[in-house]
Amino acid sequence: MELKILPVCLLGLIAFAAPAPCTEKPSSPTVKCYPPRLIVANKAEDTISLVNLKTLQVVGKVGIGRGPHEVAVTPDGKWAFSANYEGPGDSISVVDLETGQERGRIRLDPYRRPHGLAISKDGRRLYATCEANQSILEIGIATGKISRVFPTGQRITHMLALAPDGRRLYAANIGSGSVTVLDLVDGKVVAQIATGAGCEGIDVAPDGKEVWATNREAGTISIIETGANRVGDHLPCPGFPIRLRFTPDGKMALITCYEENSVAIFDVASRKEIRRIRPSGSFAFQNPIGLVIEPEGQRAFFSDTRGDRVLVIDLSTLTLVDGIPVGKEPDGLAYAPAR
Repeated sequence: MELKILPVCLLGLIAFAAPAPCTEKPSSPTVKCYPPRLIVANKAEDTISLVNLKTLQVVGKVGIGRGPHEVAVTPDGKWAFSANYEGPGDSISVVDLETGQERGRIRLDPYRRPHGLAISKDGRRLYATCEANQSILEIGIATGKISRVFPTGQRITHMLALAPDGRRLYAANIGSGSVTVLDLVDGKVVAQIATGAGCEGIDVAPDGKEVWATNREAGTISIIETGANRVGDHLPCPGFPIRLRFTPDGKMALITCYEENSVAIFDVASRKEIRRIRPSGSFAFQNPIGLVIEPEGQRAFFSDTRGDRVLVIDLSTLTLVDGIPVGKEPDGLAYAPAR
């Protein structure tokens, strides 16, 4: 049954303390230990799956709002937020990762079709694109209320990437083929950068000097120089590139290519594609979308949307090593640290 919380009242519930180390034997029987987990949005069954990253087993499944496409987790690993994209497309679910329960929903009226999500480094602010309104919302996590609205003026503002210093937020606009740059300190749009047709996947390099954005219809990657807010290069990446993530050391970029059913891997320094992972044997997959990389940089995970599972890439060998059945049409992925 849908929770009727308008908006979710989280004040007094959400704490921002850093997680304690997770050990096999907690120091106190009252202390619960949670290993690192992968959070998976299953958009065709209105759930998120919780995957233990030590065992690669699903340890919980939570019913949420309609059509969750993306998910984000607070830095302390306690709270997850899912963008409930499909009709009525007016809410973000709030999930307590300790209890494995939906605590409520942040109502977004009059804003519609939330999709891309990002959380501030201090875990206090949630950012969400709202495609129907060509806007990005800033939401206070402790209050569940919209604190600022940033109109992009761009069509289908879809995905978000936060700069490492937390000062700027970058949005990929599919319909306009562009990237919007927000200055979160001054609270304004500072640039609209033309990239290519169908700009969708986006990530900021760990050193903050470049933003790479995938243009799915154009079959390219645009490399944006953040100091100048301009495109410095375009790289070919055929196959409908739809998501992009840098490895934590900044040496590689991984791209899921939806129509070609592949994952492209680029060497960042040379800007060359060094490998293309394709379906093989028991690791056949179709229409990959969501992509996330562990902070340690040992494994990457991507959603096999038509196969209802998540596949695992060993980044030392750049090969597929495992598959995890999750839910119907998995899409967005997020990493939850141990706590």
